Amino acid sequence: MPISDTNFIEAMRAKQNEQLAQLMKNMDQKEDVHKKLAVVILAAGLGKRMKNPEKPKVMFELNGKPMIQYVVELALKINAERIISIVGHKREQVIEFLTNLLPKLPSPAEGGSKELPAGSEDVSNAVFDFAVQEPQLGTGHAVMQTEEFLQDFNGEVLILSGDVPMLRFETVEKLIEEHFSYNRLATMLTAIFKDPTGYGRIIRGSNGSFDKIVEHRDATDEEKKINEMNPAIYIINCKVLFDSLNKITPENDQKEYYLTDIFNFIPKEKIGTVVTEDEIEVTGINSVDQLREMEKVLKER
Repeated sequence: MPISDTNFIEAMRAKQNEQLAQLMKNMDQKEDVHKKLAVVILAAGLGKRMKNPEKPKVMFELNGKPMIQYVVELALKINAERIISIVGHKREQVIEFLTNLLPKLPSPAEGGSKELPAGSEDVSNAVFDFAVQEPQLGTGHAVMQTEEFLQDFNGEVLILSGDVPMLRFETVEKLIEEHFSYNRLATMLTAIFKDPTGYGRIIRGSNGSFDKIVEHRDATDEEKKINEMNPAIYIINCKVLFDSLNKITPENDQKEYYLTDIFNFIPKEKIGTVVTEDEIEVTGINSVDQLREMEKVLKER
């Protein structure tokens, strides 16, 4: 029977925090941690429930800024070497917006605390690219489109979603440091939701380690009781990522390539997890109503 009770989650989190505190205390090479990091942003979606087919979902504004801007700013703040946005529906809008925006973003060297003048070339050391997903055959298929941009990259790939704008820098920093410090092949962010209906569940083995991800529609009644879910935020070794992507197949009801299937081809002992209880920071915005609700939360924060 899968482990799902709160006591286990709390014990695991306490142990994890204790280990990370010790690691961070002893680690004085923090800048080196991020030297070989690329960020891939999933931003190809239509967003049918946003009620405007002429606009890509990630371009809908949250308190005056398109959702994808929050994600790109986060990628810059963690000093990624390469940032690749996967675009699809109405992609010219996303490409034009980011191309015009990048010179105006805060400098990561200054912690994002200052605005650089428009046209400045010193935004960051990152290389920006756009990968096109056409047609759209699932999240795994989306990431496959970035392989040509990363074929010479010897590092780790952080996968983010362009419609998850509230993800905190501190959470991502913890995810990255956990991954590098324990020499993992893959580390995923998981979240505790009061109501995880519709989300993939994190299934753990008898010793509490990661076992697999089960999509809600495929979960048993017992598995649906689990409130630890998968928000689809991962950091994975680049070579392992594309080796695994080459093995997945669209053998499912949707006939799509699921990114989560890659974890079937990575040794379980080399997969780690970092847990957050902040539902808001990992919530994807899929409708106009959710967008309005998130605006209220952002103003409060």
